[in-house]
Amino acid sequence: PPTPAPPAPTPTPAPPVENGSASATEDDPTVVLPAAAPPRKGPEAVGTVAPPALTRLALSKARKRARMRLAGRVSVALVSVLALLLTGIVWGYLRATDRGFAQVSALDTESTDVVDAPGQYGDETYLIVGTDTRAGASGEVGAGTELDAEGARSDTVILINIPADRSRVVAVSFPRDLDVTRPECQAWDSTTGDYTDEVYPAADGDKLNATYALGGPKCLVKVIQKMSGLRIGHFVGIDFAGFESMVDEVGGVDVCTTQPLIDDELGTILATTGEQRVDGRTALNYVRARKVEAEGTGDYGRIKRQQVFLSSLLRSVLSNRVLFDPGKLNGFVTAFTRDTFVENVKTADLLTLGKSLRGVDAGAVTFLTVPTAGTTYYGNEIPRTDDIDAIFRAIIDDQPLPGEQRAPETAPTTPDSTDTRAVATTPQVSLDPTAVSVQVSNGSEVGGLAATTADSLAAYGFQIVGTGNADATTTGPTVVRYGPGSIAEAATVASALPGAVLQETTSLGGIVEVILGGADAGTVTAPTPVGETLPTFDTAVDGAPTDVALPSDLTVTNAADATCM
Repeated sequence: PPTPAPPAPTPTPAPPVENGSASATEDDPTVVLPAAAPPRKGPEAVGTVAPPALTRLALSKARKRARMRLAGRVSVALVSVLALLLTGIVWGYLRATDRGFAQVSALDTESTDVVDAPGQYGDETYLIVGTDTRAGASGEVGAGTELDAEGARSDTVILINIPADRSRVVAVSFPRDLDVTRPECQAWDSTTGDYTDEVYPAADGDKLNATYALGGPKCLVKVIQKMSGLRIGHFVGIDFAGFESMVDEVGGVDVCTTQPLIDDELGTILATTGEQRVDGRTALNYVRARKVEAEGTGDYGRIKRQQVFLSSLLRSVLSNRVLFDPGKLNGFVTAFTRDTFVENVKTADLLTLGKSLRGVDAGAVTFLTVPTAGTTYYGNEIPRTDDIDAIFRAIIDDQPLPGEQRAPETAPTTPDSTDTRAVATTPQVSLDPTAVSVQVSNGSEVGGLAATTADSLAAYGFQIVGTGNADATTTGPTVVRYGPGSIAEAATVASALPGAVLQETTSLGGIVEVILGGADAGTVTAPTPVGETLPTFDTAVDGAPTDVALPSDLTVTNAADATCM
């Protein structure tokens, strides 16, 4: 059956209204009802509030800020891309120029002929050789032929030293006919740049350039390193053809002469006097001429001209007309690498070195010439050995040189007196020998003692960084030298060397140098065990080296001197 409909709901009476009468309903026309309440709003959604209307100026500023943000993002992206591209281009350029260098074996950085090797750490020493192969391009530029002189000749030999603080540059020229003792040397083939299996025995009374002709760069480096005591870390050989190209690439070089330059072999080189710019071919003859009767100085007149010319060439390369002309700069670098053979020379290293020397004034660049005393009966220039030793001692000790114009704040000072008292050190604790770096220098008269002592120290774990000869022999005890803060390292080494004394110096950094001397020189015992208290040692208190007496008749050229020759 159908479900009955639910009953109608009973209407709920309306609440009373306060209007001065009884309750009323909506249907009652006599009842005055209150105004209807406004509809209740729900919570507003975040972010949906409409922004206020912007003025035209505000809209313009907003659009401008948006464009600036976009431009900023684009700029950052472009800079990043450019930086990446430039890095790749520079890296590729350096790699390309490095590949242009012909490599040759020349250096002997561990030679025992190096004097005070720790004192030379941080120095840069280059051996620059201007060569004449008498073949190929060099023969075409007037170097002669192989019939004149077979092989290569080192017509120009210059040793350049730059101290660690980059406060100066010293260039020492060697006469090509200097009388030298040639060591045993492996034969060198200048046409291939390789060494052969043939060995030349040692010989006295050889010419410097003949030493190069027979034994090549290796033999020449041995001779110069023994004579100077400098640690030669870089070798650069430049052929005549490369020299001519470099001069042409920089647009010529200014030279000056007070009289016409006429060579008995090369002819007229400069027909007029005064300052004049010369091209590569003329410049080559200018630095090669050695038979100029008007000069009357033979090879020394030629060396003087080379020194003056190199100063001018350096100024030309560093001038704006080369450095800020990409074509000329690239041409110069290309010419330099094309006819240059090197060891331990890279383009990046040269650029870094050049940057570090930007603060060096021309007055701090000094050219010296090795002094000689006449010639032998067979025509070799006789070296003044004591004076040569004094020159290189002054260079190694960074002492002032004649004519040098270094900035006062970089010039070294020497104390008025030297204190050689022995003072006992305070006790130290022994260190692990494997953490101590040692240079062994032989100050005794026993040959080969540095090498045998170094081997004995190495057997106990000491790290040997090199061996060599001290700058002078000594009758005193073995001296263990150390830098500030390294007394524990030095005392650990001294504990293995009977009779040793300590000496502090400012030139060694963290390296300890042993200078062998005295009756116990070469004797090595077990060092004090690690962690135990070391014995006390006498300390030789010594100041900077005393001034070296340099000869008064040195031939000196200062790069700041622009006086016409």
